Amino acid sequence: MHDAVAPDSASPTPVPPASWWRRRVLQPLLNLLQQGLTPHQLALTVALGSACGLIPMLGVTSLLATFGAVRLRLNVAATLLVAHLWSPVQLLVIIPMLRQGARLWGGYTPELTLEKLRFLFSHDWLAALGLLWHAILGALLLWAGAFLVLGPVLYFTLRPVLRRAMSRQE
Repeated sequence: MHDAVAPDSASPTPVPPASWWRRRVLQPLLNLLQQGLTPHQLALTVALGSACGLIPMLGVTSLLATFGAVRLRLNVAATLLVAHLWSPVQLLVIIPMLRQGARLWGGYTPELTLEKLRFLFSHDWLAALGLLWHAILGALLLWAGAFLVLGPVLYFTLRPVLRRAMSRQE
């Protein structure tokens, strides 16, 4: 005879694999909450990582985030994670910020366009470098002004939220 399987001894249902979002973004952030960081440290990490992740210069995000995290004695990996999560947004805003920076710093330029840069690089590369220099300086000035306001707002908004979230986890 066949042994009947009792309904109580049903095999557990398999757990579906975690999504990319959960594995790569959500779980690392949740792991940071469990590493003993205080709400102050975590809020400062997110504010610093956001500021470094949105800087309108390609190639300096990691260096700036690492230096800032070491200087403020924050978790370097967490700061880099937050900074690099902003990379798609950084790519979206870098051209508009450079255009506004060119207007702000080098008021003599009507518009920073790719065609204008191509023309200048083919005919007068010093003028092209000057235009880019003014655009980058202006964009950095706009970025610094924005984060002088938005950085503290982000920090002081996140700190109580993280305090509540961390107290619930305990």
